[in-house]
Amino acid sequence: MRIYIYFFFIVSFFSFLSCGDQPPFSGEIEIDPESDWVSRVYLIQPRDFDGITSSYEGVVLDSAIIDTKGNFVFKEMPNAPEPILLQIAIQKKGERFLNKLENDELKSSNYFPLVWKDGGSISVTANANHFQKSFAIKDPSVQNEAMLRLRDIRFESFQKYSSADDDIHDENKIIERAEALLNVQKPLMKFANESTDLFPAMVAIRWVSIDGDYERVPEFLFKQCEKWKNSNQDHPFVIQLCEKSNRKILPVMKGDIIPDFPLPMLSGDTIQLKELISKKLTVLDLWASWCAPCRKENRDYLVPLWDNHHKEGFQIIGYALDADERAWKSAIKKDGADRWLHASHLYGDESPFFNKLNIKTIPANFLIDRDGKVVAKNLHGVELVKFVNNYMSE
Repeated sequence: MRIYIYFFFIVSFFSFLSCGDQPPFSGEIEIDPESDWVSRVYLIQPRDFDGITSSYEGVVLDSAIIDTKGNFVFKEMPNAPEPILLQIAIQKKGERFLNKLENDELKSSNYFPLVWKDGGSISVTANANHFQKSFAIKDPSVQNEAMLRLRDIRFESFQKYSSADDDIHDENKIIERAEALLNVQKPLMKFANESTDLFPAMVAIRWVSIDGDYERVPEFLFKQCEKWKNSNQDHPFVIQLCEKSNRKILPVMKGDIIPDFPLPMLSGDTIQLKELISKKLTVLDLWASWCAPCRKENRDYLVPLWDNHHKEGFQIIGYALDADERAWKSAIKKDGADRWLHASHLYGDESPFFNKLNIKTIPANFLIDRDGKVVAKNLHGVELVKFVNNYMSE
């Protein structure tokens, strides 16, 4: 009996040592000693929702030397009885801030977000030159597997965008660039909408707009708040997400009633917006005389739509973000836009009407039904024509 007890004690003791020797977070990073990368890796915890994918906002918890074989081990893991979100990052030589996260050049993005919980074990591999893209996790948890899938979705959508014509970056092609950006955002939004895991969804929401600009997709942000506050209402990330999706600060959304507002008209009168809405469909077109894509939209799409459908109850109300009255009136006449109604405060960017709508960007539009409800928004070109034609034929 003594021999058996002694043997059991020895086996248990060495088994404990073996488990204790297994580092909770380790890995191998391929790095060229002659490269611009520092041979050190950093473990960062974002302070808040904004810091999930933003530079300079995370707390550096630990760092580890990457040895000549590429191996590293983190020794200071945070206490996490419940899952938490972390970032693992590398930095270029000379970088002052150890919590910089590279998002501008996706191919050289230097970090990866992942989920950690006490008792877990994470083993990773990556290539320093393509850190995020090459990042791999051995036997990932469900949430970390979702992170890897989200990474792949992001790279695929950005690859399609970057392979588009170089002309899309022309400053006069605002509409085309906005459409390309939306095509990048759509797969990320779809991922967030379908995700049942909090942290991958939070990363997806932040990757939809690194700079936090959700003006063109407020419906997505609002729905994400509604979704996660039902299951994680007390989590700081969810609380902060919902602060950003407050209806009082979000732009007017599809399904909303357009706010009534007194508009100073080209005729010299001031008329309430609701009095100008037509009996079937109204396009509230937000433009400016100096906006080349807006002018093109006037000539190529709005003029034909007006001519084809005005007698059927179709209306256009142009509101210009102009300061120069002469330029505004000249553009209306040159574009043939004098067919429809026009208004402007002529305050330039300081527009009280834009403040009411909670928007800043043009070209923009809201398509409004007879009751003032927004039935569509920010449709341009062929997409706008198709929608109006279908709607007017119903």
